[in-house]
Amino acid sequence: MTDTTDLRETTDLRLRETVERFWATAEDRDWDAFADTLADDVVYTMPQTRERISGKERFVRFNREYPSDWHLRTERVVAEPGQVVTWLRFTVGTQEMDALTFFTGDGEGRIATVTDFWPEPYEPPASRDHLAALTERY
Repeated sequence: MTDTTDLRETTDLRLRETVERFWATAEDRDWDAFADTLADDVVYTMPQTRERISGKERFVRFNREYPSDWHLRTERVVAEPGQVVTWLRFTVGTQEMDALTFFTGDGEGRIATVTDFWPEPYEPPASRDHLAALTERY
């Protein structure tokens, strides 16, 4: 094993640990610790609603102010060179839904990109209209 291989494996493991901490702090609503998992220029994308949020402050605020009482359970985490993928089970009230989320890192152990895939396309709910200024539609 070369030093380069060791470094790559360490970086991949660090990103996996960061992603696991990302979800744990989101579930705990520990927004300061959540922010610590993110690169300053993190980009969050939701293909189904065609929304994108750029920047740590905006992304943290989006999550902190997201309406309703939601909870998540991690079903599976898969890490491979350069990315981590999670399968989550979200509960919002009595509704349960699955989500797949893809992450890339910034090389410093922080999350650089987050892409959420939900079961089917939908329009952003009216209950979060006050957060529309944080997103761009594409």
